[in-house]
Amino acid sequence: MTGIGVEAGAQAARSRALAVLRVRGRALAVAVLPAGAAVILLTGASTGHFVGPGWDTARWVVGVLAVLVLLTAAAVAVVVARARPATTPTVPIPEESAPDLYRMVRDLADRLDVPAPSAIALTPDCDSWLEDRTHSAHGPPPRPAPDEIAGPGGRRSPVAPVLVIGSPFLWWMRVGELRAVLAPVIAGTGPSAQPDIAAARRFVRGLDAAVAVASTPGRCPLMRGTCAVLGWVARLLLRGCREHATLMERGVAAAAAERAQAVDYGLRIVAQEQVGLAYAGWDRLLTRVALPAWRMGRWPSRLDAGVVAALTELSRRDRLADGFASRLGERPACDLLEEPGAVDEAASLLAAHLFHGGPAESRPGWSPVDWQAYPEEVVDRTWRADAARLHRVLDSLGVRPSLDPAVPDPGGPNLARVLDHLTDPTATGAEKSGRTHDTGRTHDTGRTHDTGRTHDTGLTHDTGLTHDTGLTHDTGRTRDTGGTEESGRTNDTGGTEESGRTNDTGRTEESGRVDDAGHEDTGHEQPGALLPGDDEPGAPLPYDDEDADRATERSAALAAGLSAELAREEAAEEAGGAARPSPGSALWTACDCGLPPFPLQPQRTARELLTDHLTAMVCCAAVDTAGAVPALDWLDGPSLRLGGERAADLTPKVLSLIEEGDPGPLRDWLAATGIRPEKPVRLV
Repeated sequence: MTGIGVEAGAQAARSRALAVLRVRGRALAVAVLPAGAAVILLTGASTGHFVGPGWDTARWVVGVLAVLVLLTAAAVAVVVARARPATTPTVPIPEESAPDLYRMVRDLADRLDVPAPSAIALTPDCDSWLEDRTHSAHGPPPRPAPDEIAGPGGRRSPVAPVLVIGSPFLWWMRVGELRAVLAPVIAGTGPSAQPDIAAARRFVRGLDAAVAVASTPGRCPLMRGTCAVLGWVARLLLRGCREHATLMERGVAAAAAERAQAVDYGLRIVAQEQVGLAYAGWDRLLTRVALPAWRMGRWPSRLDAGVVAALTELSRRDRLADGFASRLGERPACDLLEEPGAVDEAASLLAAHLFHGGPAESRPGWSPVDWQAYPEEVVDRTWRADAARLHRVLDSLGVRPSLDPAVPDPGGPNLARVLDHLTDPTATGAEKSGRTHDTGRTHDTGRTHDTGRTHDTGLTHDTGLTHDTGLTHDTGRTRDTGGTEESGRTNDTGGTEESGRTNDTGRTEESGRVDDAGHEDTGHEQPGALLPGDDEPGAPLPYDDEDADRATERSAALAAGLSAELAREEAAEEAGGAARPSPGSALWTACDCGLPPFPLQPQRTARELLTDHLTAMVCCAAVDTAGAVPALDWLDGPSLRLGGERAADLTPKVLSLIEEGDPGPLRDWLAATGIRPEKPVRLV
């Protein structure tokens, strides 16, 4: 390690910490200034210097002002000192449940010549950092080892922060890779033990907690006024020390990164690639696989193991990822845990709690599901729930069932009813505006139906839409390699983004779209398909002008009915205290972390909602009439298997029916796969 770089970073951090403490000192000086003036006036009166009615009035005014300012300062100081700082919800890992992990961390701290973290916890995210939990509101700190209790001269040393590790790292990374990634994080415990930096951090965290206390709603008028003053003072002090605190953390991160250079530096460069891959796999697993289950009131109990399965599947599909699977023969970092299955289950439940707002424990209507039962318990139930909702809306619109005397239940719900309703009579001919189509859906105007999106192989969710086989993520996600929340956060250097445009849901879209006349429209992105039932809380977004231009009148009316039906269902769930609260709702206040959940996908438009419900109806018909089966794809989530292979290219045909009222491509696909649209399907 380069001692000069470490020393320079530590000195820069300490100088900024002193600047933060000077802000605190100035605030204290301002608070005692009126009291000092009152003392001077009282002393002058006792010595016969400041006498007369004017001085008497001044003494009363300054004395009352001094008392008020001191009381206010004392109240602010008490709140800042006693307010509970925000902490990240984590899964604690006691030493007896992971002795090998604690041993590895302590060995690493010894090599870095820094204090070892006081405890270890896991978070359901791809990140690692140090977190100070020495505040009394967080409970008693872990008991330090005997040689850590007293410093030189019998002086008690500060308790080291807690090491928080992203749970996907333990399952995907090998032991050596995890050690290399954690080195710059653990190196941050050295600056954390510096008294000035520790005091500055306590002051900033206290101010932040005081602002949160002042913002608590539901107080009486007198307390609201007091909290308003408290919040104003705390925000003023935060503004004064914000820049110094930011630069202090940067200095700490720089010092920690410099100190970790000598520990597994070559392996750390390679391990950072695995960090980015794990992040992309985790994001994809949450949005494509876990989210549909959460919305059905089920939470996958082995999410971290699912990351390994997803990334292994990626290495099987993508030649560029072949080297990733070869690592699986080495010892995984989860072997450092005594019971990795129990830890994975706890982290999976916490992920559902944070990202979806589900309850913090299992209960009726909120139960775990394993990966073997996922297709039946999640995929099939989601399809049938959406199909049932679609037929309820058709009933409300007065659409008559499609009767076929040849089937056992001629009045039952079937796919033909939906096709007949959405079919535009003007679009049923073989040609429309100079366009011809066959089962491959080719247009002679130069417009392909799905020109706005690029997909490779495989069914996305249950929609039949093919997506990319390469798992990528955004390149903008970079973090300091030596940081922590106290010492700056370290994480991956980011993944690689696909050449197309990737949104939050992982859908890949090209920027251009060619309309019927052959003109390119680069200002509109065609939304990708989501899982049927993949509805975000709140009413889905209505049709915008461009969506309305690309939908028939019947499609727009049906989409509006689905939006209203979903909004009513969600309102009924919230009113009844359902176990599956929507992100941002009042039910989330039960969460002890005090943070809103982090929505994983943007809200769908009404057009996307109709696409997903119609696709779900097609999948139900395929399962009931053609022997298809619901399945789980580790990269794309719920999928439909026909004849042992995943169905593909379904969404463009569904969009043709919705946007143009042309059922030809979809009917051709149904006939080619042996799906009988006139037969009734099971909705529950």
